[in-house]
Amino acid sequence: MSIVNFDKLSSIIDIPAPARQLLAQPEKQIAFALSLPLGEQFFCADAYVVYHNTARGTAKGGIRFHPDVTLEETQNLAELMSLKTALTNIPFGGGKASIKAAPEALTLLEKDSLIKEFVHMIRKEFVYPIDFIPAPDMGTNPRDMAIIYGETHIAESVTGKPPRNGGLPGRREATGCGVVAAVELACGRFIEKSLAEVAVAVQGFGNVGSWTCKFLSDKGVRVVAISDITGGIYDEDGINVNALMDYIDAGGTLLEFGPDTINNAELLALPIDLLIPAAAGEVLHSENADSVNARLIVEGANHPLTAEADVILEDRGIPVVPDILANSGGVVASYLEWRGAKSGTITKQQETYAAVEENMHETFTRVADFAGDELSLRSAAWALAVQELVEAMADKGWF
Repeated sequence: MSIVNFDKLSSIIDIPAPARQLLAQPEKQIAFALSLPLGEQFFCADAYVVYHNTARGTAKGGIRFHPDVTLEETQNLAELMSLKTALTNIPFGGGKASIKAAPEALTLLEKDSLIKEFVHMIRKEFVYPIDFIPAPDMGTNPRDMAIIYGETHIAESVTGKPPRNGGLPGRREATGCGVVAAVELACGRFIEKSLAEVAVAVQGFGNVGSWTCKFLSDKGVRVVAISDITGGIYDEDGINVNALMDYIDAGGTLLEFGPDTINNAELLALPIDLLIPAAAGEVLHSENADSVNARLIVEGANHPLTAEADVILEDRGIPVVPDILANSGGVVASYLEWRGAKSGTITKQQETYAAVEENMHETFTRVADFAGDELSLRSAAWALAVQELVEAMADKGWF
């Protein structure tokens, strides 16, 4: 089932019936078992690869490594990538891959072996003509992408690699960089405050959440609450993000850093200017959306709001900057890495940041202007993205 409300969008843009049918379901799905001996144990996990739509280019999306992942979740995330690349005018299609396993239960070498087996099982998807270009996602990292590159020997077959292995300087931070660019634009438009005046809570301190907090702190923003899977911390005066990142890098935990603890439910209900859900999906739903007291929400994670929560927040007049806009910095940087791998172009870290910020400014402005006073930002972003996909499919003669 599509995450897009086509009935609602049909009142905004023209969606021909064949196009709607094409976008309502994935273009291709691969389901297989990853099975291999790991030491004295035999490991077996379900794995999925989904291509939602490739009218605009090769399927692009991260590899999610999590014990609770499902085929349906993988389908939804692939669809979001189709919308995200279309909205930001990045010439990729939408894809996603998932491995149903807990990475923390594996040693480093065991995970390496599993990633290699993943490539082996779908090797033809990674070699010319390349059908799928993965990147890091929840549970995977630049090292894993370097392992994939080591198996394919094709630099442009994977993005999110370490810079010394053909990756892009600034790629790892790019999603957080883009989230902060969206925050700055949204604060100016919707709550009429500069970043220095804003109090922020961030749910999630993985790659996206930590770099979002880092960039916000560097701009003078008061980050008052942060949480991860272990719990959360709160400091009304603002958390020292740089010290927190150093503490965690040294082996500490978020809860040990202090000073005061807070749980996820309390964090989501804080009376603050800005809430950034940057962890898992569907953390705001029908049972807790009414408790949100933030003036603005910027989605750092993919699909952090259910459809029911979205309606509740819209009715309450709380603007939401949607995921396909707010967290698009990662795919913008992935495109730069992919293009550089094909051409040999060298890109510096600050150039990556500048490209992400420029794309965010252009796309945010286009979405906000299209939304006007009548549409939510999500409806506007979906409409613009779907319109681009419809026209791309029509240009290719798909209907």
